[in-house]
Amino acid sequence: MYETLKAHFQETFARPSTMLFSAPGRTELSGNHTDHQHGRVLAAAVNREAVAAVSENGTMTVNLLSEGYPMCRIDLNDLEVNPREFGKTSALIRGVASMFREYGLRGFDAYVSSTVLSGSGLSSSAAFEVLIGTIFNHLLHANKTPVEIAQIGQYAENVYFNKPCGLMDETASSVGNIISIDFADPASPVVTPLDFDFSASGYSLCIIDTGADHADLTDEYAAIPQELAKVCAVFDKQYLRDVDEDEFYARLPEVRTAAGDRAVLRAIHVFQENRRVAAQVAALQNNDFDTFLYYVKESGLSSWRYLQNVIPAGCREHQEVALSLALAERLLNGRGACRVHGGGFAGTIQAFVPVDMLDAFRTGMEQVLGEGRCHVLSIRKEGCLVLEDNR
Repeated sequence: MYETLKAHFQETFARPSTMLFSAPGRTELSGNHTDHQHGRVLAAAVNREAVAAVSENGTMTVNLLSEGYPMCRIDLNDLEVNPREFGKTSALIRGVASMFREYGLRGFDAYVSSTVLSGSGLSSSAAFEVLIGTIFNHLLHANKTPVEIAQIGQYAENVYFNKPCGLMDETASSVGNIISIDFADPASPVVTPLDFDFSASGYSLCIIDTGADHADLTDEYAAIPQELAKVCAVFDKQYLRDVDEDEFYARLPEVRTAAGDRAVLRAIHVFQENRRVAAQVAALQNNDFDTFLYYVKESGLSSWRYLQNVIPAGCREHQEVALSLALAERLLNGRGACRVHGGGFAGTIQAFVPVDMLDAFRTGMEQVLGEGRCHVLSIRKEGCLVLEDNR
């Protein structure tokens, strides 16, 4: 793959590349929609990656061709937020660059290829942001930590790309391996690597593409933090992590009136999910995979019943995520576990499948959803990497 990437760079820019960079996709193991409430998450880097062949070009322009997309050209002298770029790759590059300007920006050419497919639930945007941050960090000797690179990526996505997101995706990609993250202080999240050998668990990690499209779902995603903000406002707080759970229940009639019942249910999910993350971290630390799987199931049920990010509001004919979960449960037949994965509403589900059931499970899922929909992944120990520098 890397040699092909370098060959594509040569064809595109008529000169050889001098550097190679890599950033992995991520999977959320627990902590569904808790990060934007300063909560706890459990995540892991996976063996899907965004890679870039790069050479400096001696200008103040970034020329980046991402495989399958048009060339992006970014003038590094113009780093203002541009509403016309909202939702575009150029916005992410410009946003990341803006956080490195104090180090004396320099332009580069890049050819990017990715096995973190868009809409795969493995966070292709976070991998891309971390990739660009790693390039700037290396070129400019900025010495940013992996967590700081993640924070830069989140800033670019929130402010320049105009998409609300937490910090889990970028942190998992940037740091690598299995990690728990406590976002009580998002400026200094506590990242704890877990020494757990998933490959020895007897289970395969599957991410299943349900076939549902993320398009036009921004309002659904945005509604979750917006509704939780209404709950928090009752207690004069900004984030649910700072709301006392006992007080929340004591004032429940007032909260219902101020925020509505769906917001109340979503808050209940977040309170409980933060405890589940702590329990799952302890389970993995104690090499107790059965307990870990028990909480995977509980997380999935809570996301469906309380967080309500399985079926978009008003959808009747198209409920791909719900159908995929029902099918996975039937195929697992009481073993393993499955849950909605990531943002929800569309995209993917996650399943932990006993190795002896893997072939039958994958066949059963793909007979209904389509060939190539069930992706079997492994955990990647490394986060963002400089693979090669031949300058």
